[in-house]
Amino acid sequence: MSNDNSVTLTGNLTRDPEARFSQSGLAIANLGLAVNSRRKVGDGQYEDEPNFFNVTAFGSLAENITESLTKGMRVTVFGRLRWRQWETDDGQKRSTVEIIAESVAPDLRWATVSVTKTSGGGGGGGGTPADYELDETPF
Repeated sequence: MSNDNSVTLTGNLTRDPEARFSQSGLAIANLGLAVNSRRKVGDGQYEDEPNFFNVTAFGSLAENITESLTKGMRVTVFGRLRWRQWETDDGQKRSTVEIIAESVAPDLRWATVSVTKTSGGGGGGGGTPADYELDETPF
């Protein structure tokens, strides 16, 4: 992954991860991430500003996410940004910026985990998320 397009965010899952498979059998997981920013609004007063991100994971990472994570969990996502555009059925142009996950982990400041090592690859082949380009509309 190129250093000039990387992002690391920590936030809470806004929904249970959604699992699906591409026509070639590649596992894909879509998840929503809410990240709060704080800003000062007065004398000692702060306000949270939520930011919402769509995250996509592929292969064994996608499978492990859908088996391990649920709505509300606090996680750290490391990945890259991808801008996509498409046209709706009625001809309107749409675009989005999403995060393609390289790694997703629970935030251990707020939870404990029990780690189970998987046997690898699992249902989607190898490669890195940079190798996957899908011609599908997001979510």
